[in-house]
Amino acid sequence: MARNLIIDRSQDRHFMAEALALAEAGAALGEVPVGALLVQDGEVIGRGFNCPISTHDPSAHAEMVAIRDAAKAIGNYRLPGSTLYVTLEPCSMCAGLIVHARIARVVFGASEPKAGVAHSRGEFFAQGFLNHRVLVEGGVLADECSKALSAFFKARRQPQ
Repeated sequence: MARNLIIDRSQDRHFMAEALALAEAGAALGEVPVGALLVQDGEVIGRGFNCPISTHDPSAHAEMVAIRDAAKAIGNYRLPGSTLYVTLEPCSMCAGLIVHARIARVVFGASEPKAGVAHSRGEFFAQGFLNHRVLVEGGVLADECSKALSAFFKARRQPQ
């Protein structure tokens, strides 16, 4: 079932703030603070935060967890018309999943200069070989998202 994507940018900051709260929940567990939220028709259908350390699962990035949560919640591995809010620019693994899940739009907070493939290290979603197009917007609450990551890594570098 195809869905029409209605972009309501007035909600972007609100949903990114929710993703940031999820990132903080992950940080409280010792995980790198990245949070993700999947929204369809204005409703949150999936939530996640990074948890590869606690789950012993290298694929447990925030996006992966939120997408799995959403797919289970709606009973479909395709998530057309949905928007993924994530506090950090997606990596290549997550970008591939976003395409396969048919997510319509990705909104991210902070850029990821080392491994981000939405903009920083290439424009994965613009590749002609992909059978699905994803709209991408970055920089929503970028300062807040970046500060959360910086504070986490600064605290980890402090002697115990």
